[in-house]
Amino acid sequence: MFKIMADGKVSTTVLKKRRKMKNIRNAERKRVVNAMRRSRMRTYVSKVMKAISESKPKEEILKSFSEMQKELMRGVSKRIIHKNTASRKISRMCHKVKVAIGETFQK
Repeated sequence: MFKIMADGKVSTTVLKKRRKMKNIRNAERKRVVNAMRRSRMRTYVSKVMKAISESKPKEEILKSFSEMQKELMRGVSKRIIHKNTASRKISRMCHKVKVAIGETFQK
């Protein structure tokens, strides 16, 4: 909706207000979805940590690490976390996995 002023100009205040309301609705929708995605990423990280702490077989640890890596990169593509943050988390977890499965780690 718009309003035509006496001088012939169009008032856009109503349009701006409607747009703001739509932005608020969209932001809330995105917040909820992003929270679920962030939670899913954390779950995969904790699965790897649990596999390491319980001394699971090598194959199971590597499988859970691979899934975690995919999920973190998916979070990057969905703009949940920054690419460097995901890379840092993967690198640190890789070190823990290598120590857990008995491979030598050279830095």
